[in-house]
Amino acid sequence: MNDSRPLTTLLDAQALEARFALRVTARLSERASHQPHAIEERLRFARQQALERARARRKPAPVTAPSVQVVGSTLALGGGGPQRSSWWERAMATALPLAVLLGGLALIQWNQTHAEIEAAVQIDAELLVDDLPPTAYSDPGFVEFLRKQQDR
Repeated sequence: MNDSRPLTTLLDAQALEARFALRVTARLSERASHQPHAIEERLRFARQQALERARARRKPAPVTAPSVQVVGSTLALGGGGPQRSSWWERAMATALPLAVLLGGLALIQWNQTHAEIEAAVQIDAELLVDDLPPTAYSDPGFVEFLRKQQDR
């Protein structure tokens, strides 16, 4: 029931429906007893068929819900029915997610290494294009020169 009304309103509505249904069935039963025998039999037969149809609709279809199963020393999700999987299927069901995980981790590692190499190449290119030779950056006097430049 996907109704946005408050619970008390729904309960009141259900109670009204139940009372109405009782009044209608009582009135129909009262009127049915005053009918000729042939009509009573047809009504009885129609009631029985309606009840059988209602019971058939109420029977829920068998649903196989997923459940957690212990397969050897691992937990696995399975359907509600009997599981007849071979050793190979169970091994693949365990190994495939592990292989995907390891592949993803390897891809992340490769991407990180590639990004570090690109950053180092960028710094090297800027050093080589610069007017100063690379040895100037390791000179202690150059560091002092840079500090004086910042103080100005």
